[in-house]
Amino acid sequence: MVARLNERAYEHARDLIVAGRYVFDDRDAWSEHQPSTQQENDYIEEHGFAEYAAWHLGIDDEQDEDTKGRYKFPYGDFHDVHRCGLLAAESRAGQRKYYDIELAVAHLHGMLEALQRASVRTADK
Repeated sequence: MVARLNERAYEHARDLIVAGRYVFDDRDAWSEHQPSTQQENDYIEEHGFAEYAAWHLGIDDEQDEDTKGRYKFPYGDFHDVHRCGLLAAESRAGQRKYYDIELAVAHLHGMLEALQRASVRTADK
């Protein structure tokens, strides 16, 4: 498998974070927060593969477009970006040496961290 960055998904995630649609959850929560197979299938049935792809930061061009196997490195629950999903994607991309994906995810993670620090500073005032 050779994955490349899904630019559309990156922009989608960035836009969601800017809009405040994110969950600042614990690092290890992804196994509980990631969509189930049934939720994925329901989402594809309702929205199609193009929208499903927007929730995955990697694309495997060796897989057919209309298969779940084409889309790698999920980061959210089809509504919000999850910090734990980004951390899982960042770690896996680094392990597999998909540096373009790793750098993009690191940027998204940095955006969330900056927003969290800003909200803590605001709350302390």
